[in-house]
Amino acid sequence: MSGPRVAVVLKGWPRLSETFIAQEIAGLEARGVALEIWSMRRPTDKLRHPVHDRVIGRTVYLPEYLKDDPVRVLRGWLKARRLPGYAAARAKFLADLRRDRTANRMRRWGQALVLAAELPDSVERLYAHFLHTPASVTRYAATMRSLPWSVSAHAKDIWTSEPWEITGKLADCAWLTTCTAQGLERLRTLAPDPDRLQLVYHGLDFGHLPSPPAGRPTRDGSDPNDPVVILSIGRKVEKKGYDDLLKALAQLPRTLHWRFEHVGGGGLGDALKAQAVQLEIADRCHWLGAQSQKQVFAALARADLFVLASKRAGDGDQDGLPNVLMEAAHQGLPIVSTRTAAIPEFIEDTVNGLLVPPAAPEELAVALELLARDPAMRRRLAAAAAHTVRTRFSYEAGVDWIAGALGQPRLAQARAAE
Repeated sequence: MSGPRVAVVLKGWPRLSETFIAQEIAGLEARGVALEIWSMRRPTDKLRHPVHDRVIGRTVYLPEYLKDDPVRVLRGWLKARRLPGYAAARAKFLADLRRDRTANRMRRWGQALVLAAELPDSVERLYAHFLHTPASVTRYAATMRSLPWSVSAHAKDIWTSEPWEITGKLADCAWLTTCTAQGLERLRTLAPDPDRLQLVYHGLDFGHLPSPPAGRPTRDGSDPNDPVVILSIGRKVEKKGYDDLLKALAQLPRTLHWRFEHVGGGGLGDALKAQAVQLEIADRCHWLGAQSQKQVFAALARADLFVLASKRAGDGDQDGLPNVLMEAAHQGLPIVSTRTAAIPEFIEDTVNGLLVPPAAPEELAVALELLARDPAMRRRLAAAAAHTVRTRFSYEAGVDWIAGALGQPRLAQARAAE
C-alpha cells in the first residue's frame, strides 16, 4: 500500500487508561491493516505502555480547541466545502446543532472539517473508538469524503449519549462493535438495523503480557508485620466507587491487618485522600498514581486480592467490562467486585470471584474480610478466574473480526489460503 487504508479516530492518543484500544490497533497492524491515528487531543499522560510503541502508523493531532489553530481550521473549511459530501455533512451537523446548541458541537464540526480536508487519498474508510464525540467527528468527515465509517462503543458513550444522537449515528455507520452484551442490548433498542451491531469483547493479548507469578504468599491478615495486600486499579472517578471501597476498608475488623494500594489517575484524588484521613485509615492506603504497564503488573504481582467497587455515577456513566479485572485474573489474583454494568458477564459470584451489590460498603467489607482471611479460597477463585479469561476472553477472535470488517482477510481465511 502507498498509504493508510483506515483512519482511526480517537479522543486522545496515547492514554494509559485505554490499553484495550492500543492493543486492538497493534493487533490490526499485525494482521496487515494499514492505518493511521487521528487524535482529537494531545496526550496528557507522562508515561507510555510498551503496546503504544508497537503501533507504527503515524499519528495526526486535530486542533483540540478551534481557537488554538484558526488558520488550520479555516484552511480545512475552504477545502472541505468543495468536497462532494459537504452539503450532506453540513445538513447533519445543523440538525444536530439544533438539538445540541453547545460549543462542544461546534468544536466537533471544526475538527471534522480539518479531518476531511487533510485525510490522505489512500484512506478508504474511517473507524472511531467511542460513540460520542469521536463518532461525531468521524460521521461528519466521512460524509464529506463519501467514505464508509464504523465505530466501537464502550461504556460512558453508550450510557450518557442522547438516544436521538445514538440512533442517527447507528443509521449512518456501516457497522458497530461493542464490548459487552449489556451495551449491545441497549444499542439494539436504538438501532434502525440491529444486524449491523456486533459483540466483540476486548479480551487480553496473552502473548504480550508477563507470566503470572509462580505462587503467592498465604497471608491471612493475622500478622501485623505481613499484612494482606488489597489492590485496585482504575481512574479516581465516581463510577469506580472508591468512596464505597474506603468505607468498606474502614469497617474491616481491627484484628485484620491489611494494606491498600491504588494505581490510577483521576480527578477525585484529593477527595479520596481526605476521606481516608477522616476514616482513620490513611496510613494503610497507598495512592501510587498513574503507572506504566510494567509497574501495573508489579503491583498485581505483590497483591493478595483485587477489588473494584464499580457503580453507576450520578450522570448515568458506568463501566463496561473493565480490562483490569481480566488482567487481575490472568495474573492469578482473586477478585471482589460488584453486580453492575457488564461485570457479571465475566465474574460469577462464588465461582470465579465474589460479587456484592454496588454502593454497599457493608457487604463489600464482608467479602473483603472473607478473602483476606482465607488463602485457600483465594487460590480456588483465582484459578477459576484465570481459566475463564483464558478460555473466553482472548482478544484474538475479536480483533480478527474487526480486521475482516475493515477489509483485511481474516486470519483463519489467510491461513487456509496458504
